[in-house]
Amino acid sequence: MRKKIVAGNWKMNLDYNEGLALFSEVTNMVKDEATGNQQVVVCSPFIHLHSLAQLAKGYSNIAVGAQNAHQAESGAYTGEVSAKQVKSTGAEYVILGHSERRQYFGESNELLAKKTDIALANGLKPIFCIGETLQQREANEHFGIIKSQLEEGVFHLDADKFGQVVLAYEPVWAIGTGVTATSDQAQEIHAFIRAELATKYGQQVADDTTILYGGSCNAKNAGELFACADIDGGLIGGASLKSRDFTDIVKAFN
Repeated sequence: MRKKIVAGNWKMNLDYNEGLALFSEVTNMVKDEATGNQQVVVCSPFIHLHSLAQLAKGYSNIAVGAQNAHQAESGAYTGEVSAKQVKSTGAEYVILGHSERRQYFGESNELLAKKTDIALANGLKPIFCIGETLQQREANEHFGIIKSQLEEGVFHLDADKFGQVVLAYEPVWAIGTGVTATSDQAQEIHAFIRAELATKYGQQVADDTTILYGGSCNAKNAGELFACADIDGGLIGGASLKSRDFTDIVKAFN
């Protein structure tokens, strides 16, 4: 049975002390209120990772992740952080290919394939993001875009390595806009993704792969989204910065 995951993406928010305070609130609230077996992953800025990983040690269902990692093992890349460095903090996950990285930093599928390889080689579980823009959806190109992102970004992996990957579908037109894909729209894409996985790796791998929805998911719509057959949780942006809202999303699985 595939893992249910709610991952929070803090993006470039919170100073060091604010991050520790929020994480402490979230861990306590999840411990007291969440009754399911869902995994909670908090993806913070690099400055928080080690301290949050230490705080997470007492919780079997709470883990920490980074929001990015460089594609090289090490080297003269001033300002960058390697997968090995991320892993050394105690982090278990890393977000790769978020639409903001693709848009603002020009990250290509080819580059993300390299980042995926280096993350896996260092024992990190990638949360690999895919999704289309509004223009691509309106042009009815969304299925082709998602297929190419899968083929060029992760389908070079063998089945064992791919089994360590979590996918996150983010309709780019719904990130930070307050607009959310309807549950039918989201389920349609998630089912398409799972069918592509079955074609590539077989039905068992497809059935075992966690696919998250990331696009203005909040406490009000999480229950409906998570009830869809192929949606296994969420990659949460703005709502992850509020302990009450984030915990209520986690509880949508209860």
